[in-house]
Amino acid sequence: MKALLVEDDDALAVALAEALQEAGVLVERTDSGAEADFLVRTEAYDAVILDLGLPDGDGSRWLAQWREDAIDLPVLVLTARTRWADKAAGFSAGADDYVTKPFETAEVLFRLRALVRRSHGHAHPVLRIGDLAFDTHTGSVTLAGRPVSLTAQESRLLAYLAHAAPRVVSRSELAEHVYDRDHEPDSNVIDVQISRLRRKLGAECIETRRGQGYRLIDSAEAS
Repeated sequence: MKALLVEDDDALAVALAEALQEAGVLVERTDSGAEADFLVRTEAYDAVILDLGLPDGDGSRWLAQWREDAIDLPVLVLTARTRWADKAAGFSAGADDYVTKPFETAEVLFRLRALVRRSHGHAHPVLRIGDLAFDTHTGSVTLAGRPVSLTAQESRLLAYLAHAAPRVVSRSELAEHVYDRDHEPDSNVIDVQISRLRRKLGAECIETRRGQGYRLIDSAEAS
């Protein structure tokens, strides 16, 4: 997934971003509500991790405006405020979940993955498409019960296709959600990585829709 981290505590933001990236989450950071507002309106993210105590205004104010403007991406509130009244204000503004500081990074990761999974209509942490299984908690992949070894980039690409399945995903959507906005892939990079996934998963697992994009399918469906 691709997440925007809005946090003005630099040390905490660096540590959290590094931990999430090690777990396969593509993280972009900002320390201000105004920049976060600009980014969620101009870039594609799968979720936002939002601190409430920002230097340019309460995070819940920005969140409420996003919901007012029908920006419905999942938002995980991250804050030192522990009073119920503060939590209620965050949920009332449109938060999907809430973690208080100090926190375990693993908890943030699990909650974030659950939010993204549910936003795609999946309740179970293991996404299954035919014989293919993608564990959203561990990032592990199996095909007919056998483990499949993927690179970090291949795993991110497969994860997005698995969350979206059986929907067709365009090349531009993959580029926006799987790659850093400052390092968008060359025109053939996605094609090369799709080819590598097909070699590992079977050519029939990923369908190409000419002029539309790619979709992950049950190999039995292809047959």
